[in-house]
Amino acid sequence: MRSARHALRIPKRSSRADPSLRFEEKIRPPGGAAQWAAALARPLVFTNGVFDLLHRGHVTYLAQARALGAALLVALNGDTSARRLGKGPGRPVNGLEDRLALVAALESVDAVTWFDEDTPAALIEILRPEILVKGGDWPAEKIVGAVPTLARGGRVVSIPFEHQRSSTALLEKIKKA
Repeated sequence: MRSARHALRIPKRSSRADPSLRFEEKIRPPGGAAQWAAALARPLVFTNGVFDLLHRGHVTYLAQARALGAALLVALNGDTSARRLGKGPGRPVNGLEDRLALVAALESVDAVTWFDEDTPAALIEILRPEILVKGGDWPAEKIVGAVPTLARGGRVVSIPFEHQRSSTALLEKIKKA
């Protein structure tokens, strides 16, 4: 896992100075995750993904995930990690800094961080969430971190898609327009 700031500009604004920017306080560096995550309410729900072009499917999924526990932590694939997923040329469209801000601005999200590895396995081991969640395209037994989460007595949930949306399909629609 990379060092705390990893060449990413995390705003250090005070929400007292500008309450409209409180969402930026939800952006937390992966370094020291065990310490800052200890302040999150439990049971902790953990999910991860690229969340490149935020759409209705993402927002609905994250609200459903949050309803499963007392706090929702979202871990985003860093830009290089996202590129390795092979989602297509020019992906992610939005850089990590922008994706973090958009996800942090969602009411259902209590904290957002990132990882540069191919999977969030190391982060899951550090954070030890009680509930691990992915979208309906992931069978529960294939979700990264399922085995240790279940071994600790936690739950692993695959949330069915309510709205058939995808960032890739959205990009294709834009290209055709």
